[in-house]
Amino acid sequence: MTDKFDLIVIGAGPAGYVAAIHAAQLGLKTACIDKSIGKDGQAAPGGTCLNVGCIPSKALLDSSKHYDHLQHTYAEHGISADNVSMNVATMIGRKDKIVKQLTGGISQLFKANKVTFFHGTATLEKDHRVTVNQISGDAIELEGKNILLASGSVSIEIPGIAFDGEYIIDNIGALDIDSVPKRLGVIGAGVIGLELGSVWSRLGSEVTIFEALPEFLGVADKDIAKLAAREFRKQKLDIKLNTMVKSAGVKGQQVEVTIDTKDGEQQLSFDRLLVAVGRKAFTEGLLAEDCGVKLSDRGQIEVDDNCLTSSANVYAIGDAVRGPMLAHKASEEGVAVVNRIAGKHGHLDFNTIPWVIYTEPEIAWVGKTEQQLEADGIEYKSGSFPFAANGRALAGGAPAGMVKLLADATTDELLGAHIIGANASELIAECVVTMEFHGSSEDLALIVHAHPTLSEAVHEAALNIHKHAIHRVN
Repeated sequence: MTDKFDLIVIGAGPAGYVAAIHAAQLGLKTACIDKSIGKDGQAAPGGTCLNVGCIPSKALLDSSKHYDHLQHTYAEHGISADNVSMNVATMIGRKDKIVKQLTGGISQLFKANKVTFFHGTATLEKDHRVTVNQISGDAIELEGKNILLASGSVSIEIPGIAFDGEYIIDNIGALDIDSVPKRLGVIGAGVIGLELGSVWSRLGSEVTIFEALPEFLGVADKDIAKLAAREFRKQKLDIKLNTMVKSAGVKGQQVEVTIDTKDGEQQLSFDRLLVAVGRKAFTEGLLAEDCGVKLSDRGQIEVDDNCLTSSANVYAIGDAVRGPMLAHKASEEGVAVVNRIAGKHGHLDFNTIPWVIYTEPEIAWVGKTEQQLEADGIEYKSGSFPFAANGRALAGGAPAGMVKLLADATTDELLGAHIIGANASELIAECVVTMEFHGSSEDLALIVHAHPTLSEAVHEAALNIHKHAIHRVN
């Protein structure tokens, strides 16, 4: 007998598990299917983000930050320590414990909200039927009034540079290196490359990052990218722009890499090579030929503005569809789709989705960059404020960075916010709220900010748009 549900969600990453829980909260009979297996061999809902992405990378960033500060910055606080060492196995173990706690928490949330969970792989057949090949058990068939595809993404592999899981690795392998490599090569100066490169650099690895593009962090505002490049150079991250990795192969216990630069070809040797050139939609085995769902030329599931696919009542969200590959975008898409299915309003504004890079200093932004506004011919005003003039930043030993705000020259509506500095990932939220409600720089300037706080830098940047900043020369 086929089990029937109001909603079947395929995938339990930030897109799928959030959607499934919210659907159950709204009274929909909901099933969620996911294949992830934890290191203990048990089901591990949470997708790439919780298992091998957002969460474990932040755990390693935090551990490596403490180690780096103990070696290089605590002395100015009067704190000294001799013979500082890092136990990599303990660090990895802490990361794994956090992952297990969170994935186990999702399992408990499924039970508490009466979401029926199936551990296995799923294929969407015609007529809203889903075949589930269970990890432990027989294949079963489900039927749903609505289907939500949230299959996520996988790392892009460069042709001719195959992952071997030990020497040539993706983000998964970089989270489980058992000892600090003397030399680590990284292909790609994006979020993954910079974050994981920072982890191992802090622990003592000589990190070289290869970026094929001529500009560093071209997606970020130009002033923020310039500041970031300066700070990363101080941290001894060797970022080589306009450099193409032509080939890489393992010889003995080394990875031999050939790069192409403006000065010609060069050969370099590394203990590990991390390939971090981006991710692509994962749809392998997901769609039967007659299910009615179409893929784009890029392999993404085609959807309309409401995340509806080419098949009636079949939706798709997250990394498998258009838009930024961000966990929070995926989660909110899931909530929006479920609300629509339940007859409620589903809202998600792509223009107010924040981006964050969790390096030190952190980098965060929302909305338009200055170069985008210039390209679009939009008249704007800019205001900025350095953390070096912020009392809390100085007291906390984090003076690097700035807040930069962009507002419409006529209406004063906030069009973009760009932050590099301590806690940028948290500070950006105030700007997101302002933009979501079409607020102005004056709105930010009129809000009372507690003193002393880092958020005062946002306040001063808003004041500076109209040349009224108090603690800097306008």
